[in-house]
Amino acid sequence: MDYLYLLRSSGGLLLVNAGLLLFPAICSLIYEGSDFAAFAWTILGSLMVGGPIYFAIRHSHQGRIRENFVLVALGWVLLTAVGAIPFMIHGGIPSFTDAFFEVMSGYTTTGSTLLTDIEALPHGLLFWRSMTHFVGGMGMIVLYLTLFSSSGANHMYRAEAAPGQGLNGVKMVPRLNETLRWLWAIYLGLNLIQTLLLWFGGMDLFDSLVHAFATISTGGYSNRNASFGHYQSMFLDWVVIVFMLLGGMDFVLHYHLIRRNWYEVRVNTEIKAYLLIVVLLGLGVSLILWADQTYSSLADSARFGFFHVVSLITTTGFGTADYEQWSQSAQMLLMITLFIGGCTGSTSSGIRIIHVVIILKSISHTAKTMLQPMAVHPLRINGRPLAPPIVHGIMSFFTLNILGLLVGSVVLTLFDPIDFWSAFSAMMATLWNIGPAFGAVGPTQNFAQFSDISTWVLSFSMLAGRLDIYTLLVFFFPGFWKN
Repeated sequence: MDYLYLLRSSGGLLLVNAGLLLFPAICSLIYEGSDFAAFAWTILGSLMVGGPIYFAIRHSHQGRIRENFVLVALGWVLLTAVGAIPFMIHGGIPSFTDAFFEVMSGYTTTGSTLLTDIEALPHGLLFWRSMTHFVGGMGMIVLYLTLFSSSGANHMYRAEAAPGQGLNGVKMVPRLNETLRWLWAIYLGLNLIQTLLLWFGGMDLFDSLVHAFATISTGGYSNRNASFGHYQSMFLDWVVIVFMLLGGMDFVLHYHLIRRNWYEVRVNTEIKAYLLIVVLLGLGVSLILWADQTYSSLADSARFGFFHVVSLITTTGFGTADYEQWSQSAQMLLMITLFIGGCTGSTSSGIRIIHVVIILKSISHTAKTMLQPMAVHPLRINGRPLAPPIVHGIMSFFTLNILGLLVGSVVLTLFDPIDFWSAFSAMMATLWNIGPAFGAVGPTQNFAQFSDISTWVLSFSMLAGRLDIYTLLVFFFPGFWKN
């Protein structure tokens, strides 16, 4: 293991962290908050530790695959731990365990919270909480690679499961530096446009920024106790619906749309399935709400129905209503969205649309082969045959997710007096980076009820989900640690 490489890179990450903390510190000064000192001390500590380490170690060795996998996992844990310090110093979240959970939820764009009164936090901490979404949506390692050159850049980019990687790791352009520039341009552009639309719709600038950060990153943190339901605006709801959909799209597809590569868009299997699933489930929930007279008009039924379908399928987690008060059939359709997720190469997590499509196609392929053993039935995605190893990898990924879900649920019931349905929902909400789910972690609940042990389990469940499990799983194989 090349420890000097890991140490110097960790120093660079602390410098990045110090730079990020300047923004909420400035916000605290503008609003004359009580949290400025918390940011100042954390920035000073990050500079004093990270600066000497980074600049003192002149290390020219190239990081191998092993070191870069370790660095990705270490980087996420390190920056989450340091990002929790301002909450602890200020006293908004005095417990390190709870502060770590809240920041990990932000960085992984999960959006689960254990705060019972979000609006009690000062503006600086609220802005920092939302900035973790902004950074985590693109990936903190992606930000590091944008600012610092690294010999193992491609390995780290793949290991972080960052946006802009289509099926089988296909990037928008061959060169990583150019890919990163396009990613940030698209990401910043979407955030800017949504911020302006929300501002135009009646939000103040601070709330507009906070909710744009949470939407494009598909994170779901709001600075309001009632989440997005605080605003009760049809215009704002539909703006967020559109941008949640855009955040849940493959960023490679965004690139093709900007470059007018219409063929790539037209043959894309995932975007067709994505829009079809959203329309079908959105219409289903909306019509059920209208038929049950949950809402008086079809327009309101569609507004609330589509909002929650898109919010959950993209793993954003915003809420405008308590959907657990809806009929069982509407809740069942929402439950389906939790098992799907957004597109590959997007800021969302979960099983993901293309994996669901390939699993269904694989089932159909197996049935056809049983009926016609001698016939050749190629499994095609985007008009091209799919290699069997990719199908096997997707089946393994799905199996790992289900096993993680079951094992994690059992662990939660061992350490907390919680019913199995709420434990299962809590694992879905964290492992698939959704935020809210059902039961004790429904849209009007939070995660404050869990013990410290369960809170740590859920924190690392969020990290595993954000890194697509494999990046952490490889650490448990003895061969990974051998020279």
